[in-house]
Amino acid sequence: TFDEGPVAEVTPWVLDLLDAHDIKATFFLVGDNVRRNPEIFKEIKRRGHSWGNHTMHHLQGMKVTTMRYMRDVTEADNLIGSILFRPPHGLLRWKQAATLKAHYNIVMYDLVTRDYSKKLTPEKVIENVKHYTRNGSIIVFHDSLKAERNLREALPAAIKWLKEQGYEFCR
Repeated sequence: TFDEGPVAEVTPWVLDLLDAHDIKATFFLVGDNVRRNPEIFKEIKRRGHSWGNHTMHHLQGMKVTTMRYMRDVTEADNLIGSILFRPPHGLLRWKQAATLKAHYNIVMYDLVTRDYSKKLTPEKVIENVKHYTRNGSIIVFHDSLKAERNLREALPAAIKWLKEQGYEFCR
C-alpha cells in the first residue's frame, strides 16, 4: 500500500514501477493532493489500482476533535469516493473509529517501512521490510516528497526481495 499521495514528483514513478512488475496496490490518498493532482488520481484508477481515503489534510485523529476529523474525512471523500479508509499515523479516537466504521472499511497495516524518515537510509528501509514482513502483511510505503529519497531505492529492492521470497502481491 502507499499513503499520502498523489504527488507529481513521485506517484507516476511508483505507478510505472508497479506496472513493470505487474503489481496492483492500494493507494490511500490525501484529498488535498487529489485536488492538486486530479490527473494522477485518474491514472491510479485507470491502471487498475485500488484507492482509499487518508483524510483531506493528513490529520492525526488524536490531535483534533471527532467533529473536525469527520469534516476532514468527508471533504476528502467528496474527491476520492471510496469505502476504504486509513487513518494518518494509524491513530484514531474511539469515537472517530466508531463513526468511520459506519461508512468505511478501515484498513490498517502491520509494517510501516518508515521510508519517510530522514534518519533512515534506503538500506535500513529495506531491512525493515525483510525483518518484519510475514504472510499476509500489509506493508506501507509513501508516495510523498518526504519519502522520495528512500523510496526510489528501497521500493525496487523490496519488490525484488519479496518476489524472491515467494510473496505474492494483492490489493
